[in-house]
Parts: sequence; C-alpha cells; structure tokens
Amino acid sequence: MKFLLPCPHSIAELMLWAAEDVNVTFEDQQKINKFARNTSRITELKEEIEVKKKQLQNLEDACEDIMLADDDCLMIPYQIGDVFISHSQEETQEMLEEAKKNLQEEIAALESRVESIQRVLADLKVQLYAKFGSNINLEADES
Repeated sequence: MKFLLPCPHSIAELMLWAAEDVNVTFEDQQKINKFARNTSRITELKEEIEVKKKQLQNLEDACEDIMLADDDCLMIPYQIGDVFISHSQEETQEMLEEAKKNLQEEIAALESRVESIQRVLADLKVQLYAKFGSNINLEADES
C-alpha cells in the first residue's frame, strides 16, 4: 500500500509534519496582531491602576492625618493645580473624600476595561491555539 503523504512513524513526527503544513493567513496575522496590541494595552492599564491606587492610598493617609489633628481652627493647605489654597479641616476632609470617590470610580472603570480586554484575549487564544497548537506561544513572559 502506498501513501500519498509521508508515513509518520510516531505521534511526534505526525505533529511535526502537521505543524509544518499550517499556513498563516492574513486573518490569522490580524488576530495575532490584535492579541499583541491588547496584551500591551492590558500592561499599560495595570500600570495606570497601580499609580491610581497609590494616589488613593495617599488621599486616605491624608484623611487620617486630618482626623487626628486636634485644632479645629487649623487651616489646611490643599493643592489645586499649581497653587495651595487654605481650607478649614471640615472643607479639606470633604474635598479629600470627593477626590477619593473620583479615584475609586476611575480605578473601577480601568479594571472593567482590563476584564473586557482579557475576555477578548481568551477568545483569541482559543482561536489561535486551535489553529497553531504548540507552534504559537501566547503566554506572557514571567521575567
């Protein structure tokens, strides 16, 4: 009996033979590029989330420090842009609470965006691994 295709002697040879036969179409390249862009975007968003979380922690620390202040008549400088404006302890506390609320909303929006992109990446991974198998590495480097 003659084979039209090379006769593989092992599963490894069959996989190697199949791997060499996979063509990358324009659509596949678009998916790979989309995966790379979204992976990069997630990294940027996570860095932005960390910065905002540090800012939030600073605001929380400032709120605690103001609560510990004994002097109710104390005027507290609050930076708005490039200038400092003195406010009462109560006004400053309200401004800090508002700033904290805004930051928490921004963080939640960024985290929602990350989750959305992660769903897209998971879908792309399924599609790309289905076609390319172990010939494509879509896992992030842990270095």
